[in-house]
Amino acid sequence: MPPLGPIKRRDLIASLKKLGFSGPYSGGKHEFMDREDVTMTIPNPHRGDISLALLKVILRQAGISRKAWERV
Repeated sequence: MPPLGPIKRRDLIASLKKLGFSGPYSGGKHEFMDREDVTMTIPNPHRGDISLALLKVILRQAGISRKAWERV
């Protein structure tokens, strides 16, 4: 169960896959992942973790609740 907090990009991708997303696929400037009717952009690889603020934006775009995220 990943806590709601800073997370590594590879852990984010693994958790999203557990929640039913497929990908990541290459897009324009960023990669994206999709599930049924939801397509979301994921951040490019960079040094350091993905911040809590950015994680919250990603989860809101994906339609994932905090409870669903912490159950993964």
